[in-house]
Amino acid sequence: MVKTLIVIPARYGSSRFPGKPLAKIAGKEMLLRVCEIAKKGTVDCDAHIVVATEDERIFNFCKEHKIECLMTSDKCKTGSDRICEAVNILNENPDFIINLQGDNPVCPPSFVRELIRSFEEDQSADLVTPVVQLTWKELDELRENKKTTPFSGTTCIVDSLGYARWFSKNIIPAIRKEGDLREKGEVSPVFRHVGMYGYKSESLFKFSSLSEGVYEKLEGLEQLRFLENGMKIKVAKVSYGAFSGSMGGVDSPDDVKRAEELFAKYGEF
Repeated sequence: MVKTLIVIPARYGSSRFPGKPLAKIAGKEMLLRVCEIAKKGTVDCDAHIVVATEDERIFNFCKEHKIECLMTSDKCKTGSDRICEAVNILNENPDFIINLQGDNPVCPPSFVRELIRSFEEDQSADLVTPVVQLTWKELDELRENKKTTPFSGTTCIVDSLGYARWFSKNIIPAIRKEGDLREKGEVSPVFRHVGMYGYKSESLFKFSSLSEGVYEKLEGLEQLRFLENGMKIKVAKVSYGAFSGSMGGVDSPDDVKRAEELFAKYGEF
């Protein structure tokens, strides 16, 4: 069993949605929902869970709810940088470090377990991250959502060995003769990335030492820094089951409404 550290980066000062970790979704703060996901996903694992923030409002919220929380610098550019700082503060030596982002309250706990399982099977990977293959209906919903929030939702290209080749805020790949493909089945060729990462410990610190990548900066996707530097990203294909897989993290107030609609339709995890 690998020794796992789960760090939940919770940044108050989001440029697109200030204060979003404490935004309520169906009456419960988003950060509290994510912490519950971490606990449920590690019931049978050797795991330590901690929140990392730059803001005293989030720190005090965690204290009130008896959640372990660390104050980190407001200079951290990415969630991964915040996690590196948190690991240094804790002075621990975990085998595997999971970044469970504080803005992803619609992530089933089973995804946490799947990341750990995938790393146990392939410890040569620098990073493990989940994707879900969209049905045509879910792809249509993603396209519709992008009309109002174009940078909400990330897609991924996966190779035949189960490694990621690229990520984009655009929907990739482009699909020729889509009508013919739709007639062959309900599943599209599009994989949507779930905003969650599991790092080999030394790979996380290597990532943090690298300069921001050209495409990372353009897309606003930190995982592209791994690919731009020849590092290996293993993809864990997951399924939401009955729960809709058309939504990623919460990036805007509109996404809060979408999350509430999903919980109202499918129930809680």
